[in-house]
Amino acid sequence: MKAVQFHEVGGPEVLQLTEIDRPEPGAGQVRLRVAASAFSAADAGMRGGFLPIPIELPHVPGYDASGTIDAIGEGVDGLNLGDAVIAFLPMERDGGAAEYVIAPAEAVVAAPTSIPLTDAAGLPSVALTAWQALFDNGRLTAGQRVLIVGAGGVVGKYAIQLAVRAGVQVIATASPRSFEAVRDAGANQIVDHTTTDVLGAIDGQVDVLLNLAPVTPEQFAANVAAVRDGGTVVSTTAFMETPGDEERGVTASTVFVVPNRERLTELVSLIDAGSLTVEVTRRIPLAELPALHAEAETGRISGKVIVLP
Repeated sequence: MKAVQFHEVGGPEVLQLTEIDRPEPGAGQVRLRVAASAFSAADAGMRGGFLPIPIELPHVPGYDASGTIDAIGEGVDGLNLGDAVIAFLPMERDGGAAEYVIAPAEAVVAAPTSIPLTDAAGLPSVALTAWQALFDNGRLTAGQRVLIVGAGGVVGKYAIQLAVRAGVQVIATASPRSFEAVRDAGANQIVDHTTTDVLGAIDGQVDVLLNLAPVTPEQFAANVAAVRDGGTVVSTTAFMETPGDEERGVTASTVFVVPNRERLTELVSLIDAGSLTVEVTRRIPLAELPALHAEAETGRISGKVIVLP
């Protein structure tokens, strides 16, 4: 089968489109005929050796995937051949940038039926990140307020939609190029962080500050003043310490997305109910994945890119 693989960590040049053996599922596993995988910045981090995730080499990237089940290992119940599914695959194992991939049975859920199966690959890890940041780490409830810094990215737009649906008031920072998308996601207030002092633009403090942007440590620490006493600061920027304010009881939490089959199933139901929108900005063939990694080296990839085998 065709796959993109790297045998050593390094720059985008270590990625190779190659032929490898089609894997066979073991006990508790299923094999997916891949419809699509999704590019993530964490894929580039693992390829470059920047993330402390113990991958096995050679490694196939693409831990978000969609496809149909075409083989089932022993001891798997509730899944059938031909089922259309999505999966948040274990990051340390081979991913979906291939024609077939092995997935633990507990990592797959039924795919949304209201969108193309290929596009559904863009959902798992980013939507789970948004949910866990808001409600597991941030403990947000209806009637509260959240300030989302860097809301124009993929996780930010999921976070806005989920927060608004939960009855949370959303203040979002974004650049002008993202205003329309952030507004469409449902933000109650948008602050142009390129021209406006965020702290001066918001009316009163918030219950949770969710940082999704590569701000400086100094700016991040200053933004904590926006959080009420006893509130929470949550961040997905694992390369930088998340600041709190011990004197005011403001706690700090860094999100490391974890699999959650029940939550992913709920997110799928929200898509099919029309309460959540999956963003796909580009679709590329598998052969172009190394070039996409090279593009990511020169700057942030806008939106979610789907990789088609």
